[in-house]
Amino acid sequence: MQKCTLALGCFWKPEENFKNKPGIIKTEVGYAGGQKSIVTYDEVCTGNTGHAEVVRLSYDEKIISFKKILDLFFDMHDPTQKDMQYPDVGTQYRSEIFYETDEQKNEAEAAVIEKNPIYDGKIQTNISKIKNYCKAEEYHQRYIEKKRI
Repeated sequence: MQKCTLALGCFWKPEENFKNKPGIIKTEVGYAGGQKSIVTYDEVCTGNTGHAEVVRLSYDEKIISFKKILDLFFDMHDPTQKDMQYPDVGTQYRSEIFYETDEQKNEAEAAVIEKNPIYDGKIQTNISKIKNYCKAEEYHQRYIEKKRI
């Protein structure tokens, strides 16, 4: 089993979109990339923590590759928007791939190079080593499923 952590705007929709994909074992929403190891939603919403809203995936690489996950990542949001996914605005809604291994880093860099021409060279997706991941509050987990939005 492998893990990856992706930021692509508000975490509710990506979690919903990823949760039933073949090979995805578990989804969890949280915050990553900021200065502190433990933060709250209210703190992240200020835009001052450096964290992004993220979906963390546990997956079976024999069923779904990291490359396929990255293809889905780019299809699920607009990677050309800087620090937002309309209508949500702020650094916490940025597009970012948080890698766990050098292999993931290399695949993420290759994916951006491959996809950038499709987006007229305007991809704003960051690629960073995972740091300070913090699971979001329970009411955010499977939010759309719970609320049936």
